[in-house]
Amino acid sequence: MKKIHSLYILLLIFTCSCSEDFLNRLPQDQLSTSGSLASVNELRLYMNQFYEQLPNHPNFTGGEGVAYDDARTDNMIFTTVNPRLNGQLTISNATELSEYKQIRGLNFFLNQAKQAKGNAADINQYLGEAYFFRAWFYFNLVKKYGDVSWVNSLLNAEDESTFLERDSRLVVVDSILKDLDRAGELLAVQSNNNTMRIHRDVAWAMSSRVALHEGTWQKYHQAKATGFASPGINAQKISSYLTQARDAAKKVMDAGRWQISSTGKPLEDYKNMFINTDLRGDREVLLFRRYNPAENIGHGVSKYLSTAGGDIGITLSLVDDYLTREGKPFVGLQREQAQKSYGEELQPTIRDPRLFQTAGVAGQPLRPGAVVPSYPPINQSGFNRNTTGYPMYKYVEYNNVAATTDDGMSAAPVIYFRYAEVLLNYAEAIVELDGDVNLAVQALTPLRTRVGMPAVNIEAEYNTQADYPFRNLSKALQAVRRERRVEMVAEGTRLNDIMRWAAADVLLVGKRPLGALFVGSDLATQNTSTGFYGDALLYFDTAPAGKSINFYLNGQASDSKRYIDPYKQVMPNGYGFKVNRDYLLPIQQRMLELTNGKWKQNPNW
Repeated sequence: MKKIHSLYILLLIFTCSCSEDFLNRLPQDQLSTSGSLASVNELRLYMNQFYEQLPNHPNFTGGEGVAYDDARTDNMIFTTVNPRLNGQLTISNATELSEYKQIRGLNFFLNQAKQAKGNAADINQYLGEAYFFRAWFYFNLVKKYGDVSWVNSLLNAEDESTFLERDSRLVVVDSILKDLDRAGELLAVQSNNNTMRIHRDVAWAMSSRVALHEGTWQKYHQAKATGFASPGINAQKISSYLTQARDAAKKVMDAGRWQISSTGKPLEDYKNMFINTDLRGDREVLLFRRYNPAENIGHGVSKYLSTAGGDIGITLSLVDDYLTREGKPFVGLQREQAQKSYGEELQPTIRDPRLFQTAGVAGQPLRPGAVVPSYPPINQSGFNRNTTGYPMYKYVEYNNVAATTDDGMSAAPVIYFRYAEVLLNYAEAIVELDGDVNLAVQALTPLRTRVGMPAVNIEAEYNTQADYPFRNLSKALQAVRRERRVEMVAEGTRLNDIMRWAAADVLLVGKRPLGALFVGSDLATQNTSTGFYGDALLYFDTAPAGKSINFYLNGQASDSKRYIDPYKQVMPNGYGFKVNRDYLLPIQQRMLELTNGKWKQNPNW
């Protein structure tokens, strides 16, 4: 049975100072001097702070942020190995459950805002935003920790409850979806994103995201017996989540207010969406963060990526997953021939043009007065180095001098919700429910049309190669998962996808991320006389006397084909992700102690 806990009690647990009058304190971010949120203007100002808690782009190479989030997945890598993927996290890495601080403020707001005076529609808008943000922060908690305590009300100071138990993630997710239903009822209907505030379609899109995540999490963790499916979960409950995901996405689709952005330029329209500094009025983008470096609101993504390095690189796995221009898997002789000349495999004449707009291809504008070089900077160091031979091009503001030279001057937006994801959610939910595959194909067609690709053909694009990780999936499911991967690169979705599909066993465990073909392509010829050791080759398997190397290739010295293998030395056995542990993060030991054992540690930590 769903439990309602005291938010103030929860903060007693999560903070170090626990004075006697804690339960009587009002939140410090309260704006009204009368002890309540009395006007519509105060409601708006109060809610503004939660928009600031939405994810940002990083301000430096290696930083946390949306543009680099895929470096925690099989899509991209930094020089350093991600400790979670490699099973190297420990309990000491556990962090504070900071989302509860935001939830505390939101519960206070929901308790007080109904007393405000003003236009009812405006009051409802901010109440809807509060329900949305409470759902947002709880969803973050569920993704990281699984079962958490659902807290949605304020209890008075006489309540004697002190410690909280964790609610089943099913209780929490059901409560999240109810909050999003409330948000959808209260929020304004908007046919554009000009206000840059949450609106009804954002709530529906979020509902689709949450329900799809939970439905697939429960389905695949149960099927693979990882230990992370909720006890007692059944097919009916899983189906209910997938149905909610489908129906919420369909609401957005049927409303007719949004569409895939296209100006008829298949080699530009996709990438331009991610460097357009002002997306107001874009019919695809439901909600985004706008930057303005002139007001010291910027980031550093373009500075580092515009070197064609950035201490980051796209993986061979991702590059290989893009279909050919004809809509078929990139395999066999066509792949072998294309890889002989560096960069040929990235060209939009033979591959899905989204690859050309995501990875740096020789000759593309990189920054004012410079283009992507013919060969990547694999023999550099620091943020000038490219880790895989495949530069990241998405988000590069190539026509902006300041953005490509200075920290904090990038203005490429963060897109939180776009219509493409709604279509992808709908298609995946349809397939997971064993619905009409034609409906899924129809939903994905606008994504293909934008870049001049043929519509999804689940027969033609089915990849049965022995080394393809999803070769055992149904044809339709393989297709929608691939489409999601290539459409949503570097938008903060891939890690969640791997986790909810319980796919670490086939995508991560024992795998080392590879880069471009080196031996067997002109990339090796180009670097033979320009390497670290003068006229010596870059790809020593053991360093010469008195030398050290930081560039590795897979295979053996005698092999005719060898790919860049950045983690060969530091991770010889591949990623050490522990499938019985690492799908969830550890709980702080202090949390376990403060709750007198009512909170248990996550499995196998």
